[in-house]
Parts: sequence; C-alpha cells; structure tokens
Amino acid sequence: MEALNSLFSVGFATALTMSNLLWALIGCTLGTAIGVLPGIGPAATVALLLPITSRIDPTGALIMLAGVYYGAMFGGSTTSILLNTPGEAGSIVSALEGNKMARAGRGGPALSTAAIGSFLAGTIATVLLTLLAPIVADLALKLGPAENFAIMVLAFVAVSAVVGDIPQKGFVSLFVGLAIGMIGIEEQSGQARFTLGVLELTDGIDIVVIAMGLFAVGETLYTATYENRLQARVEGIGKSIWMTKSDWRRSWKPWLRGTLIGFPFGTIPAGGTEMPTFLSYSAEKKLAEHPEEFGKGAIEGVAGPEAANNAAVTGTLVPLLTLGIPTSATAAIMLSAFQQYNITPGPLLFDTNPDLVWGLIASLYIGNVMLLILNLPLVGIWIQLLRIPRPLLYGGIVVLATMGAYALRQSWFDLMLLYIVGLMGFAMKRFDIPIVPLIVGLILGPMAEKHFRRAMTISQGDATVFLTRPVSLAILSLAVLLLVGPPLLRSWRKMRRPA
Repeated sequence: MEALNSLFSVGFATALTMSNLLWALIGCTLGTAIGVLPGIGPAATVALLLPITSRIDPTGALIMLAGVYYGAMFGGSTTSILLNTPGEAGSIVSALEGNKMARAGRGGPALSTAAIGSFLAGTIATVLLTLLAPIVADLALKLGPAENFAIMVLAFVAVSAVVGDIPQKGFVSLFVGLAIGMIGIEEQSGQARFTLGVLELTDGIDIVVIAMGLFAVGETLYTATYENRLQARVEGIGKSIWMTKSDWRRSWKPWLRGTLIGFPFGTIPAGGTEMPTFLSYSAEKKLAEHPEEFGKGAIEGVAGPEAANNAAVTGTLVPLLTLGIPTSATAAIMLSAFQQYNITPGPLLFDTNPDLVWGLIASLYIGNVMLLILNLPLVGIWIQLLRIPRPLLYGGIVVLATMGAYALRQSWFDLMLLYIVGLMGFAMKRFDIPIVPLIVGLILGPMAEKHFRRAMTISQGDATVFLTRPVSLAILSLAVLLLVGPPLLRSWRKMRRPA
C-alpha cells in the first residue's frame, strides 16, 4: 500500500510535469525509431545519448533513456514483421510467424497484436515492479558487505557463463572489463595503478567512451561490414491494421503467458530477452488450438514472444534500481548514467532520491500509453525509416559518437580511446566474444572491490567471513553451481549416451 501511495503522490506528480512528459515522449519516439532501424539497438542509442544527458536533470534524463529502452522493444517488431530482419535481439522470434502473416496480407493484425501485447505486458510488468521493488530494497538493506560482494560475484558468473556459447569467452570479456575498471587512482591508498605513466588515465577511463566505442562504433562497423549485404523486401500492412474477433480470442492468453514468462527472466543476470521469447514461442506452439498454423503465420507466435520481450525489459529495472546490478547491456549503460550524476542505484535510492525512482516508475505507465499511440496509428511513418540508405545511417552514428566523445572533456585522448575500443568491439563481435560481461565487469568491478575491502576490514582480515555468513554462503554456492553445473550435466549426458 505504501508503494502505491508513493507512486501516486510522488511518482506521477514528478512524471506528469511538462518537462518530464516531453522527455518521455522524446525517449519513446527515438526508441521506436531505433527499434525499427535494423542493426542499431537500444544499447548503442543509450550510449550515444550519455554525453547529452549529462547536461539534463537526472530525472528527465533517466526517463528519456528508459523510454528509449522499452520503445526499442515496441519498434523492433515492425522490422521483424515487415522486413524479416529483427531490429533488436528480442524481436528475432517475432519474425518467424510475423513475417509469414505479412506475406499472407495480414501484416496489420500482426503489428496490432505485437503493439497491444507489448502495452499489456509492459503495464502488468510495471505493476509488478511497483509492488516488488520496495520489498527487494528493504531486504537489500539488511545485507552486509559480504552479501553484497557475493551478489556481485553471482552476477559476474551469470553473465559470463550463460551469455554466449563458450563460457571461456565470457570470462575473458569479464576479466578485460575488470582490468579496465581498475585503471586509475585506488581509493584507499591514493596510488595510481595500471596507468602506464599516462596522465590522462589517472582519473580512470570514462564509461561513456567505452560504451560508445563498443556499441556505437564497434557494432556499427560490424553491421556495416557483415550484415549490410543482406537484401530484404518490405512487406505491406495489408487491407487493415485492426485485429478480428478471432485474433483477439487467440491473442489474449498468449499475452498473459508471455508476461509471466518474460518478467522473471528480466530480473536475473544474463536473463536477456532472447530466452523468454523462445520459451514463450515454444509454449504457445504446444498450447495453441491450431498448432498446424505455426510456421505459416500463427498469430499466437507473435503475441506471446512480444509480450515476453517487453515484460523482460521492465523486469531489468528491479535489480537495477534495488541492488544496482544490471542484467542486460542497456541496463548496464543506464547504470553508468546514474553514475554520471553521482547517484548510486541500490536499496537506499528509494529513501535518498524518491522523486527520481518513483518518477521513473510512473513514467513507464505513461510511456506505455505513448508507445501504443505511436506504434499503431503512425506505423506508416516508421515504415519509411526502412528506406534510409544504410551507409548514411552508419556514417551518422560514427560521427555522433565522435562528437559525443570529444564533448566530454575536449580531449584528443578520448577520441583515440573511442576508436581503439571501437576496433576492440568490432573484433569481439567478429569472434563471438560477448560484450555484456565486459561492461558488467567494468561497472561492477570497482563496487565489488569496495564491498570486498569493507567485509575484510570488518572481519579483521578473516576471508572466511564470506563462508560463515549464511546468505553470503548460499549466494556463492549458487554461483559455483552455475559455474560447474552445466559442464557436469553435459558430461553426465555423454556418459549415459549409448555407444
């Protein structure tokens, strides 16, 4: 009840101001456009916007970035359905059935079930966020440095072992991120470390430059090099964009099931949007009244995954706001936006910055309504974006990244670093090394070190403090299980397999 009082008395009072409504509209519009354009994605867009948001008040900036994040999920379905080219990873599954519907002249109903399902799932997930976030924050306040360090170890293991096909590549990425995060002056001793005598590195490497290099420059170089050759035909909407009674009857249950599948995955490290959308698709295929239509344009195969996609995105805000732990690449970059304002997301955020956190949550309700209006009646405008020449698009992204990096400190060193990191991001993408562990290690590494030092100071140097505290031991045990469980399970399956 207290959460609802805070939402209405503080949240909507903050989110409904003219300036914050404008930032929400800008974020939703930009996010939809980014979702429609294939090969960019919300992570690169949020990274590009970081230099701009540093000059905006924190609440408005985070409302806009959140609008970009979940707006991209709405827009990604348009490209998947009409072009058969997902604009975002979470929209991959929607292309399986959505594009078949578009080819059969039912692109309009496919877009409608995607937009309405996204709205419904986003709203339900935001209600869950409203109710759960304060509870999780209260529980987190009872955790000490040992437990907080254990949670971050679990996040490191989860994003490294689960993301990608080969866990070793994930850990390589993680250790690179941890190493970069250690560069600069060490807080306790005041000594510079890993600076190689370069004066510009004494303050550390700016997360904004790293984010723009990896996502804006690296991803753009990769997309322009390897994916720009793909040719696809834009399908038409069809006779009408509205759903029939049969479409409504077949969609409402997948919307609800997709929401219940997607939200929990968003709250766990490395949950992502790909896994819940595939699980939703599989569930709908098994539960459908007409399973024979799957592969030929089943509307359930669009409704469920799109709901799961948007519910998962909202779910990422639970650990981000309550524990300060990002569970996706975009959430990690949003965490760096908090750090730009010297705001630390975590359990104290609800007490120290209630206007910001409740205003952000209230903006999600408002943004969902905005996105429904933007995506259904204005779908014809978004289709026109697909006709923008790719070379102009990619060139513009690199130019914006260059201007943003230089605007931070007017330093040639930041520009050089931007392109070095961009080439590194290109190489990581080329050799299938996940980027998310690097970003998580870079941001959470210094925080984990701080909690580790505090725990060791309190225990007077006794490292067993992490094993003697029950909660810390349970979390570390889960991390070990997550690390050794999959290899052991694969070995056991091989042993049971007949010769």
